[in-house]
Amino acid sequence: MLTLVGASFLMAKPNITILATGGTIAGSGESSVKSAYSAGAVTVDKLLAAVPDINKMATIKGEQISNIGSQEMTNEVWLKLAKRVNELLKKDSVDGVVITHGTDTMEATAYFLNLTVKSKKPIVFVGAMRSGSSMSADGPLNLYNAVSVAISDASKNKGVVVVMNDEIHAAREVTKTNTSSVNAFASVNTGKIGTVYYGDVHYYMQPLRKNTIDSEFDIEKIDSLPRVDILYGHANDSAVLVEAAVKAGAQGIVHAGMGNGNLFPRTQEALSIASKDGIIVARTSRVGTGRTNLHGEVDDEANGFIVTDNLNAQKARVLLMLGLTKTHNRAKLQEMFFKY
Repeated sequence: MLTLVGASFLMAKPNITILATGGTIAGSGESSVKSAYSAGAVTVDKLLAAVPDINKMATIKGEQISNIGSQEMTNEVWLKLAKRVNELLKKDSVDGVVITHGTDTMEATAYFLNLTVKSKKPIVFVGAMRSGSSMSADGPLNLYNAVSVAISDASKNKGVVVVMNDEIHAAREVTKTNTSSVNAFASVNTGKIGTVYYGDVHYYMQPLRKNTIDSEFDIEKIDSLPRVDILYGHANDSAVLVEAAVKAGAQGIVHAGMGNGNLFPRTQEALSIASKDGIIVARTSRVGTGRTNLHGEVDDEANGFIVTDNLNAQKARVLLMLGLTKTHNRAKLQEMFFKY
């Protein structure tokens, strides 16, 4: 008769694939007490070897997608990563995916996958604010916690999540809020959805906006992304950057405006002209929290603008790029911003 101990021993461990893209979590510097380092200096095999305890809870495989600082992230890497995650999660032999990523653009990449990968299985982003050679490096524990989240049944059907500093955040909501602190990531409008403390996973909220399997965006049918530029509003603004974006061939412009997405008059006039010429103009705010509302001080209908709900500019750009692969109809694009 098989004892409980024996039965537990024979139970197969979950299979987790870790996809490495570079970033601070794979960074290395010459001194443990200086901030200078090179991002993406460490390959995935060495990254995994630094956290041997993850092998006790899962069968781990690693792949190198890229090895860059995330400030170097491109549309091409996004497409490659999303297609590979989709391919992996279709396999019965893969139970979840962890993606190591630099923190500068992690929120945008996570949101891109949140909209394009079709799976209920856990998809977990993780990074670090201190390089692996730094004193009190946060990467190893962050990675251990990320694998813990990826093997948790509670992580299924949550969309893409980001694990940093013992917290679990929904990809749509999370943003980097500090240049260097280990608690740099926060979901400023909604709060974190869970916690993970030395591998102990607890969820308290469920993301409600459409994502992953409920998304209309099919990564298998997307081979390139349209150009969408972000402009930042300010006092005494001008039309120069609007005109430059139009000349460069932008199909969409996200304008991070003042307050509730407000615009300097000359800038608003230039964007209104661009809209009439067929460019999709999306208003968001540079404030950092709150919702950009339709028809406040700006007459969106008269100017041909859409608004981005409470998405920040970098995530609004992601959604607008994907939206433009399907339609240029303003009403339909506006609906997407209220749905995703």
